[in-house]
Amino acid sequence: MFETVIGLEVHAQLQTQSKMFCGCATEFGSPANTRTCPVCLGLPGALPVVNQRAVEMAIRTGLALHCTVQSTNQFARKNYFYPDLPKGYQISQYDRPICENGWLELQANGTSKKVRIRRAHLEEDAGKNIHADAGSLVDLNRAGTPLIEIVTEPDMHSAEEVVSYLKSLRDVLMYIGVCDGNMEQGSLRCEPNLSLRPVGSDALGTKVELKNINSFKFVKDAIEYEIKRQTKVLSEGGTIHQETRLWDIERNQTAVMRSKEEAHDYRYFPDPDLVPLVIAEEWIEELRATIQELPKDRHQRFLRDYGLPDYDAGVLTSSRALADYFEACVTLFAEPKLISNFLMSEFLRELHQAGMTVESSPVSPERLVGLLQLVHDDTISLKVAKEIFPELFAGDKSAAQLVEEKGLRQLSDEGELLALIDAVIEQHPAQVAQYRGGKETVIGFLVGQAMKRSGGKANPQKVNALFKTRLAP
Repeated sequence: MFETVIGLEVHAQLQTQSKMFCGCATEFGSPANTRTCPVCLGLPGALPVVNQRAVEMAIRTGLALHCTVQSTNQFARKNYFYPDLPKGYQISQYDRPICENGWLELQANGTSKKVRIRRAHLEEDAGKNIHADAGSLVDLNRAGTPLIEIVTEPDMHSAEEVVSYLKSLRDVLMYIGVCDGNMEQGSLRCEPNLSLRPVGSDALGTKVELKNINSFKFVKDAIEYEIKRQTKVLSEGGTIHQETRLWDIERNQTAVMRSKEEAHDYRYFPDPDLVPLVIAEEWIEELRATIQELPKDRHQRFLRDYGLPDYDAGVLTSSRALADYFEACVTLFAEPKLISNFLMSEFLRELHQAGMTVESSPVSPERLVGLLQLVHDDTISLKVAKEIFPELFAGDKSAAQLVEEKGLRQLSDEGELLALIDAVIEQHPAQVAQYRGGKETVIGFLVGQAMKRSGGKANPQKVNALFKTRLAP
């Protein structure tokens, strides 16, 4: 029997306007090689200048992850040769990283645990190789983009724990505004380091690094495949080789990319063009004061203050913008569960279909609350609210205007409802006799007939209650 041991390296692209060591824009999607200059192209004589905003974001990240921020840290050159690295080295941090010794709590398999964070350091990104039938090309727009690499200790033991850690980390980074968390665009990239060892052993096995993973699903699939592969090799008496393996999405398997390098292979040394970075304690404390309520704390508050289920609180607090939107609605309309249900279903679905974010939503909290108040006041049914929400989303009319224009106001007057009910009772004596004889499920048929006669406008809850009163012995 073997135990899985997993550590994780996460590269998060910082949301700065310019690159790590030059003034080139970091905007995604520009034509190839149009966001470059002598610095990020590695031309002779070009000198790097540290982006202060990136340093600030790294400090805030470290504080949010309970790290110690090193007042003196240093950039180093990581030397290797690859077409997307024009200088022949990457500016990173090695023995003097900006943040060390933190932790992040995850929830998996019904339990919580703390994953230790060994270090978080600043570095620049490489470019992007593009392989096609006609040959290979390189786009250096991304070269020099600021990254923070967050490295854990080998504290995780399953794919579920890794995915939970990644989601928690992404939530934190997005909450503090340092990364947009977009895995498909490469803003958040992860590289699991996985090994197996006999159960009960303290020694680590030979690790394999997994690359080319850009979604939570692929993280889970790649880890589960690699666990099975290594288990089979070891069970048959084979040897695991230290190597880097790519996740092949088409074949749902890992494949060898290259042998895994050790730190000495990169020949790290302090970058002679950059002096050590000295951070004043006053600046650290100023940035500490800017870190607002983090996802886990907000999650607990939503459970406590709004009485929401754990699932609802988890969905709503996964995005700071969504949590803010929810609280803006609750401030206007004290029905947290009704608001939560509608946000998680209709609201998020419309946003997704329109390719929009919460921040760009055309429906303000005031307009959404206006719709839900009509449901709460029995003016319309929840079913009608869901039906007209796409029009509310696409236009500028209020919910009340749409309801009046379409004649959707719900029939709730007791006198009118009793007239409907009496007509149904008279028309269906057999079903009435069945109900009075003890077959209570037939009430559904009778309510359906009343709803049909009202054109769907009758309040179904009131109709149900009035039927039971009318048919009581």
